[in-house]
Amino acid sequence: MRKKLKWKFILVIVIIATCLWLFYPPSEKINLGLDLQGGMHLVIRADVDKLPDNAKADATNRVIETLRNRIDQFGVSEPLIQKQGRDRIVIQLPGITDRDRALQIIKQTAHLELKLVEDDEKKLRAAKAGKVPAGYELKYLIPTREGGDAAKNKEPLLLHKEASLTGDSLVDARAQQGSMGFYPEVVFSLNTKGGRRFARLTKNNIGKRLAIVLDGKVKSAPVIKSEIPSGKGQIEGQFSWDEATDLALVLRAGALPVPIQIEEERTVGPTLGRDSIERGIKAVLFGGILVIVFMAIYYLIAGLIADFALCSNIVIILGALAYFKATLTLPGIAGLILTIGMAVDANVLIFERIREEFRRGKPLRLAVATGYNKAFSTIMDANLTTLITALILFKVGTGPIKGFAITLSIGILASMFTALVVTRLIFDSLLLNKRFNKLHFLQFFTQTNIDFLKRRHIAYFLSVAIIIAGMISFVAKGSSNFGIDFMGGTLEQIRFEKPIKLDEIRSIVNGAGIESAQLQGFGEDNEILIKTDTDTSKGIKEALEKNLKDNKFEILRMEHVGPTVGRELRKKALLAVALALIGMLIYISLRFEFIFAVGAIVALFHDALITVGILSICGMQISLPVIAAILTIVGYSINDTIVVFDRIREDTKLWQASKKDFKKIVNGAINETLSRTILTSSTTLMVVATLFIFGGAAIRDFAFTLMIGVVIGTYSSVYVASPILVDWHYKTRQ
Repeated sequence: MRKKLKWKFILVIVIIATCLWLFYPPSEKINLGLDLQGGMHLVIRADVDKLPDNAKADATNRVIETLRNRIDQFGVSEPLIQKQGRDRIVIQLPGITDRDRALQIIKQTAHLELKLVEDDEKKLRAAKAGKVPAGYELKYLIPTREGGDAAKNKEPLLLHKEASLTGDSLVDARAQQGSMGFYPEVVFSLNTKGGRRFARLTKNNIGKRLAIVLDGKVKSAPVIKSEIPSGKGQIEGQFSWDEATDLALVLRAGALPVPIQIEEERTVGPTLGRDSIERGIKAVLFGGILVIVFMAIYYLIAGLIADFALCSNIVIILGALAYFKATLTLPGIAGLILTIGMAVDANVLIFERIREEFRRGKPLRLAVATGYNKAFSTIMDANLTTLITALILFKVGTGPIKGFAITLSIGILASMFTALVVTRLIFDSLLLNKRFNKLHFLQFFTQTNIDFLKRRHIAYFLSVAIIIAGMISFVAKGSSNFGIDFMGGTLEQIRFEKPIKLDEIRSIVNGAGIESAQLQGFGEDNEILIKTDTDTSKGIKEALEKNLKDNKFEILRMEHVGPTVGRELRKKALLAVALALIGMLIYISLRFEFIFAVGAIVALFHDALITVGILSICGMQISLPVIAAILTIVGYSINDTIVVFDRIREDTKLWQASKKDFKKIVNGAINETLSRTILTSSTTLMVVATLFIFGGAAIRDFAFTLMIGVVIGTYSSVYVASPILVDWHYKTRQ
């Protein structure tokens, strides 16, 4: 026995030590999501619709290669560029601070053309009158850095439609100081074939102008003064140094084979990332300390054992995240905090079972063994149903939601290991000492005998009334219930140095011609959210810079979701909920009976509808993190329901011979698990509350949704799921 325990101890120590080694130091081993370190997340669509089917895949792959070349030269550390579906590309750029510059580099087609300028004034006048001669096109050269309205000073140019030379022949491009000493210019080099063509072109057209056209816009149109046999030329355009450098970069990387559209953008500034890390760590510490102190006080020695298991649980989660190179996101931290609360549930189940067996007069060794055996199936069923939700979230979720699902999945498996293996190992070791023959627990809740089912119809009425009120609010508000994740649009979070008034910012934004903007305070009194239907971020930034010179500001976060992506996200959210419900229906039907599954699913619908209704009444919008919270509620609620169902199943077998009334069996099972239900809900609420208080405004809606769900899920397991079993039982017997 001692030898067997010794090897188990060695195995557990090796596992925990390995996990500790894997993630320490966390700053080097744990990958942080863009919401924690700052950066950009883009979903780009390559416009391949007009290409034949056999060329679409190749075009998207060429776009990926071109973008990778540009981003590599831009100097981004560890970028992620991967294909998604047939024509979409996901790009993640950690640490990017200059959003506008990064977007310009990515979006620019960089299609370079050299076109001769027609010097026949008669043809030019005809083109300006709207009669462009065949084989020509009318373009304008706009001086980009002149004072006043540069567009008024634009110069009309009649160009030959066919390019004399294109960027396909380009082999290099570099920015350098201009020959006149004013503006930088871009010097380009052509390959051998292109150099020969360029030499013939310049030799045969001395005295004529040659337009340098980039992405359909004339950048410059110098006069050819002599033959250029070197295959080198320059692009002048009154550039800034950054503009010249970036233009050279995209020319070197090559032109995009097809146009691209940015369908989704999420940019987080480094300041907000640092704030999120600090708030997340604070929430984890406070939540963990609360739970550890509570368990130590309430369960005494057993509570200390549970606390060791809880700390081991966190170490294993972090080690697993480091090993799988998973990315820790802000919702992932939320998943870690929620795991702390839910991990306590397994220990509470075991300890309450041990208490029951010990109260019946069994010696401690037998009480511990029986307690673990009886709690095992409940823990397995409860955690596996939650795991179903987490796996579905991972499958259909995107970005941070996947991070949440990964953390939750690892947390569930780790908590089962620490609760069933680590704590049992410690108990077995302590029991080798014959003087360890008693366990002392505090008991806030004595054995109750409340008739919960007596007034179940009142509970039905109350639930229906709340659901109807919530749905009326939801229908009345319509699309305003949904955030930009599902409806599309742009959202900016801006922090000012000094406190600001919404009316002042609204006046500035409206004055810039952006009248559809919705403004609201967010977090502190110097932060606001601006929501618009289209991407107006540049106009808003310019308007604020012009009107608030004495109050500097920083764009902490910018999210843009196109309408197509919004529709797809809505479909994915509905699919996630549907798959979670189907998965649980099948699992519960197999493990229990079909009626148990029906009762559980009705309770889940009840919880989801009430949660959505309360969010609508409170004026909170449904976003991707809120959907993750609702699905987590589904997992938590089914966890709570499974515990009661498991006791009903056990008691039904126990009282089958005596033919005890089924209603009394169900009511007895609710009372027997009431202490565990209240304790688990309380500890989970502790950690969710710390997330709500310390997690920051960015995750407050997520935490608020979880708080509602914990309360409603506890209520529904007692007053919805269990009563349905009773009513169904009596109906089938009539």
